Amino acid sequence: MASETHTEQVLNAVGSASGASRLTASWRRSMVKHGLDPSHHKSPRRFEMSHVAQRREELGSFLEVATPKLDQLFQMVGSAGCCVLLTDRTGVVLEQRSKDTDAETFDRWGLWAGADWSEQSEGTNGIGTCIAETRHLTIHRDEHFFSRNTAMSCMDSPIFGPDGELIGALDVSSCRADQTETYARLIGNVVAQTAKQIETDAFRMAFPKARIITAPEERGGGAVLLAVDQDDLVIGATRAARRLYELGRGGVIVPRPASDILGRDTGVSALERAERAALKRAIARAGGNMSAAARELGIGRATLYRRMNRLGLGES
Repeated sequence: MASETHTEQVLNAVGSASGASRLTASWRRSMVKHGLDPSHHKSPRRFEMSHVAQRREELGSFLEVATPKLDQLFQMVGSAGCCVLLTDRTGVVLEQRSKDTDAETFDRWGLWAGADWSEQSEGTNGIGTCIAETRHLTIHRDEHFFSRNTAMSCMDSPIFGPDGELIGALDVSSCRADQTETYARLIGNVVAQTAKQIETDAFRMAFPKARIITAPEERGGGAVLLAVDQDDLVIGATRAARRLYELGRGGVIVPRPASDILGRDTGVSALERAERAALKRAIARAGGNMSAAARELGIGRATLYRRMNRLGLGES
């Protein structure tokens, strides 16, 4: 009866002209766009592990960055009857963590490596809907599309790669019947923070020789990071930074002066900024020794002082 009640709830919501919530929109996509039936009881599709291994290989070093964070997250939530999943951008589970005592339940529910949790296959669910809408969310119990999935709570965050493109989703799912929606949303906050840490580590690894600038984050947004090269040109930006500074959604960034993006020294020419920065770097490397700084720059000490005066730089 409970299954029938949930099916009717989904059908009524999808058929209602007034249903404008994000949840209803996802239910409608599941039924109308993907042709799914909420009463369907077949288990999620699973790929062979050889196929999963191929997908893992395609992500390269990203999994090396993500693995320690998955382990840390599982240490926090595993004892609460939760599993931790990492998927690729299509919703296929590549990594899974669970307690041995809960493994049979999660395996039976399809919360396991190789399972396809895309919205196209499973309707509204934490992983698939997170990927479809590229946002952090919690799908609690009867918010799922399929009636067979209403016993679980799923807390998810998207993970974007160093190029700003979606690379996967991080999921924590619970099999405990006594887990409240409030507790699920608390875990969801931890999931969001872990996803941000993975994104940050992957970005830093992608630009090992660049200076990483951290900017103030928008509420609920991802890490706002810029990668700046030795010429003070921005050569990389996270998804949140691209949105904040209007650098495009994804792909390769056309290098731009960091000062132009960050809005600094707008009254000084680009050439003067570059010269000022070069002088300050040389002086810093020389530990304040002006003769050594002048030698590094290939100019005389008197010339160094003249340039410093022109640019308003004191010996201090």
